[in-house]
Amino acid sequence: MSFNASHGAQSSYAPVLSAEVRAALATHHAVVALESTIIAHGLPRPRNLRVAEELEELVRSAGAVPATIAVLDGRAHIGLGKDQLERVAADPAMRKLGHRDLAPALATGASGATTVSATAFLAARAGLRVFATGGLGGVHREWTRTQDESADLRLLARTGITVVCAGVKSILDVPATLQRLETLGVGVLGYGTDRFPGFYLNSSGEPVDWTVRTPEEVAEVMRAQDALKGPGSALIVANPVSVEDQLDPALHDRVLAEALAACRERGIAGQAVTPFLLDRLMRGTGGASLEANLAAVRGNVSLAARISAAWAATAQDTATHPDARDSASPRRPAAGR
Repeated sequence: MSFNASHGAQSSYAPVLSAEVRAALATHHAVVALESTIIAHGLPRPRNLRVAEELEELVRSAGAVPATIAVLDGRAHIGLGKDQLERVAADPAMRKLGHRDLAPALATGASGATTVSATAFLAARAGLRVFATGGLGGVHREWTRTQDESADLRLLARTGITVVCAGVKSILDVPATLQRLETLGVGVLGYGTDRFPGFYLNSSGEPVDWTVRTPEEVAEVMRAQDALKGPGSALIVANPVSVEDQLDPALHDRVLAEALAACRERGIAGQAVTPFLLDRLMRGTGGASLEANLAAVRGNVSLAARISAAWAATAQDTATHPDARDSASPRRPAAGR
């Protein structure tokens, strides 16, 4: 795509906030950022639009405002109207935009759905504090040979936002990803669990150091983060999919092993690995992996809305009584192990 100089000269590159999101932020009301890649690239049409609407309704039902994020015609939008949401869901030319793609997309007037890194960046820039997604990217298997690592990790290391997710995609190297998050200084809380979730699975088997059990406890950690005034890194709230909704672990392990073997045999590498493995998982499980993914996303969105509401309550209290601290503060997070 060629650059359009007149477009770049005439347009502001600041994110465009919907009237609803702008009003919510002005009054310290709860807002939840939602990515758009799952709409444009993660689900078949027309189910993708139904899911997008369902996720926004889950946020609203918890008393928060949904802010689905996308880039349309070279403008980053925080909060989409009905027509905009339908466009993201229906347009086959909608690009997939990571954080590194934002500048050229804005400069060329492109349209695209935002991934975790782009959504987190834009949400934090707009003043949103809570973001819900399915699973994060991370360190890929055979990293020592390929040096393949998701851009999500470094972006989260310098972006002050709370991300509710079901861990990282199980096709990745989970222990290496957790080690990388520790190295980068990104905090990880297990929500109601002392084990890191396995995306499609309730547990990856890997321990987490801290466990929280209520949205208020998460908000208290966020408040402590701010009080410390340390590096502006993200806080990950790892929320496991329920045992009832998870993918059958034996089926997951078998299909993933077959997919990894096929990947090696075909010499698939780099950015082609993730879509290949995810496609193999979906086909090899008869679509069950997609349903587990959606169950995780729904749970994450609902929890994120409750966390945002708890955070908004502390923000409203601080705005009203800047020198006061609630004497009945939530129970402190427990050490995982």
